[in-house]
Amino acid sequence: MKAARHWAVGLTGFCSFLNLYSPQAILPLLGQEFRAGAAEISAIMTAGTLSVALIAPFTGTVADVLGRKRVIVIAMAIAVLPTIMQALAPSLEALIFWKFVQGLALPPIFAVTIAYVGEEWPRREAAAAAGIYTAGASLGGLSARFVTGVLADLVGWRSAFLVLAAVTLVSAVAVALMLPREQKFVRSDGFLASARQMLRHFRNPQLVATYAVGFGTLFNFILTFTYVSFHLAAPPYGLSASALGAIFLVYLVGTVLSPAVGRAIWRFGRRACMIGIIVSWMGGILLTLAAPLTAVVVGLAICAGAGLPTQAISTGYVAISAERGASSAVGLYVSAFYVGGSVGAALGGVAWIAGSWPACVALVLTMLVVMATVVWTVWTPGTPVAPQRSIS
Repeated sequence: MKAARHWAVGLTGFCSFLNLYSPQAILPLLGQEFRAGAAEISAIMTAGTLSVALIAPFTGTVADVLGRKRVIVIAMAIAVLPTIMQALAPSLEALIFWKFVQGLALPPIFAVTIAYVGEEWPRREAAAAAGIYTAGASLGGLSARFVTGVLADLVGWRSAFLVLAAVTLVSAVAVALMLPREQKFVRSDGFLASARQMLRHFRNPQLVATYAVGFGTLFNFILTFTYVSFHLAAPPYGLSASALGAIFLVYLVGTVLSPAVGRAIWRFGRRACMIGIIVSWMGGILLTLAAPLTAVVVGLAICAGAGLPTQAISTGYVAISAERGASSAVGLYVSAFYVGGSVGAALGGVAWIAGSWPACVALVLTMLVVMATVVWTVWTPGTPVAPQRSIS
C-alpha cells in the first residue's frame, strides 16, 4: 500500500509537468506550422504558466470544501480534453486558448497533492513523499521537452499531443486506484470560510516566508535556463539548438537528489538543509562564469541539483506550517512560484541587455541571498511538528 501511494504521488507530479512544458521543445516547429515568429509562438508557454498562476490560490479553496483525492483525480481527467484539443487546433489562437484552459486544470493536481501528503502521512514519510513528488515533476518536465520533440519528429506534433493525452488518462486511472481516500481531512464550512482562511495565511510568517522562497526558486530557474541558452549560443561556444536542448539533461541531477531530501530533513532539519542547498546553488551559478564549457555544464548541474530539492523542502514546509486550510496554503505557494518565474524571465531580459550573462548571474546571486536571509530569519530550526488536529 505504501509503495502504491508513493507511485500515485509521483504520477501526479509527472503528469502535471508533462502537460505544462510539452510544447517547449517544439516551439520552432509550431512556428513553421502557423507561420509565426518567436515572440508570437512563445505565447503558448505564457498562456499555460499564466493560467497556473491565476488559478492556483483558488484550487486550494475548492479542495478544502470537496476533499483532496476527488479534486486530484477529477483535475487529471479534465486535463485530458484540452490536450486533445491542442492536437486538433486549427490555428495558433486556438492552440493558445486550449493551452490556457489546460493550465487551469494543473494546479488542482500538484497543489492539492502536497496538501494531501502533509495531512495524511507521518512526518518522516511526508518529507520523503514530497521528494518523490518533486522527482516525478522533474521527470515530467524533462520528458515533456525531449519525448514530445522525438514524437514530433517521428509521428508529427499533433500525434505527440494525443500520446500525451493518453498518458494523462492512464495516469488519472492509476491515481484513482492507488491513492487512498483521505482520512484526516476535515471539510471546510464553505467556499467563503475557506477563502477567509486563505487570507489568514498571509498572517502566518512561516507561510509568507516560504512563498518568498518559492518565488525566488522559479525566478532563478527560469532566468538561469532561459538566458544561459543565449550565452552558450554565442561565441566562443556557438552551440546548436540540439546541443542547447541537451542541457536540460542536468535536470536529472535534481531528480536523483530530491528523494534523499526527506532523509536529510529528518536528520538536520529543514532550515539547515535549505541554507546548505542555497549555498551550493550560489557555487553552481558562479561556476557558470568560467570559460570552459565543461565548467558551465557542471555549474548548471549544481543549480538543477539545488533548485529541485529547494522546491521539495518548500512545498513540504507549507503543508505542515498551515494551521488550517493546507490546500489553499499550498495553492498560494504555487501561485507565488509561477509569478516568480514570470518576473525572473522579465528581469533576466533587463539584466541580459545591461551586462549579458555576468549580469544575469549577479541577479540570481542577489535573489539567493534574499532567499537565504528569509529562511534563516523566519523559518524555525529543526523539523517543525505538524499540528495534532486535522488540517482542513
